[in-house]
Parts: sequence; C-alpha cells; structure tokens
Amino acid sequence: QVQLVESGGGLVLAGGFLRLSCAASGRTVSRFNMGWFRQAPGKEREFVAAISWSGRNTPYSDSVKGRFTISRDNAKNTVYLQMNLLKPEDTAVYYCAADANFLTVSTLHSEYDYWGQGTQVTVSS
Repeated sequence: QVQLVESGGGLVLAGGFLRLSCAASGRTVSRFNMGWFRQAPGKEREFVAAISWSGRNTPYSDSVKGRFTISRDNAKNTVYLQMNLLKPEDTAVYYCAADANFLTVSTLHSEYDYWGQGTQVTVSS
C-alpha cells in the first residue's frame, strides 16, 4: 500500500505562487508514475500534470502549461508541483496520485491507483 500526503496549499493573490508537495509512505514510489489532479466545486476532477518514474516525461494540461512545473525527488519519495502566475481559475482541491503502471504516463484519473486526501488552493483576484 502507498499513502500519499499533500501539503503546501493555501490562500494566495492572483499572480502569486505556491509549491505543493506530495510525500509518499508505505513503499517507495520511485518506479511509479505520479500525477497531480484538481477538482473545483461543482466540477469534475481534472488532470493538471504528471511525471514518469524517471522524470523524463512530464505532460501538462493546456491550462497550466508554462506556469506549473512538476518534479520529483525519488530519494525523498516526494513529488512537487511548483505553481507560478496563479489565477483565480486555479482555485481547487489539488490531489496527488500514484500509478503503479510505470510503462505509460497517464492523464486519466481512472488509471491511478493511490490518492492523497487533497490540499486546498485558493487564488483571490
């Protein structure tokens, strides 16, 4: 089993930045692909970014490309999401997820096996 705990969310002004962290425990996730998803009130959960186990493949949603950066530190069993130039529409609960299928980096939430409890990000205008 893998437990994921997100941290780093909060309230920030538009144009500001936040860095989310996702700490994994229970087993190493160095061979897992990892992803960040978000869900705003009344909306479906949507893909934000993902990173392959090697770190070489990092797909992003069009809405965050150029503003957000996903990274990982396998020695620390941790994944990060650096969020810059935040906009009010980025307001959501952000979830970290782990996919045991390391062959393909997926943007579909149904492909991920383990999930964190989420961290709230609120961007005010």
